Amino acid sequence: MAIVGVGKVVVGVEDQARAKAFWSETVGFTVTTDVPYDDRGNRWVEVTAPDGTVLVLSAEDRAPAERRAELPTSNVFFVADDIVSTYRDLAAKGVEFPATPEKQPWGWWAMFTDPEGNRFALQQRD
Repeated sequence: MAIVGVGKVVVGVEDQARAKAFWSETVGFTVTTDVPYDDRGNRWVEVTAPDGTVLVLSAEDRAPAERRAELPTSNVFFVADDIVSTYRDLAAKGVEFPATPEKQPWGWWAMFTDPEGNRFALQQRD
């Protein structure tokens, strides 16, 4: 047997309801799981992108955002077929972009922030 890919990506959040609303209502992912998993009120929340990528919105895995402001705080790079159009659509919905789409030697990229303060890279698909 071999590892064949990545199944899920954990994104640390402080407020799962707020994060779930952002990823589903603003970004357009589908809420695929939202269930309690212990007696302390913790929930297992998953949202799925159109390409099948699954994010786990975890209140227990919140990492400090102590990186330089011009860098993402997440190791997740999202992709878009048309980064400028995606930027315009999401910015019109109120999504903050500390780095707007820009051509780099390795391709187009931008950076956006979710309501939890996580900064994500957005790259244009080749």
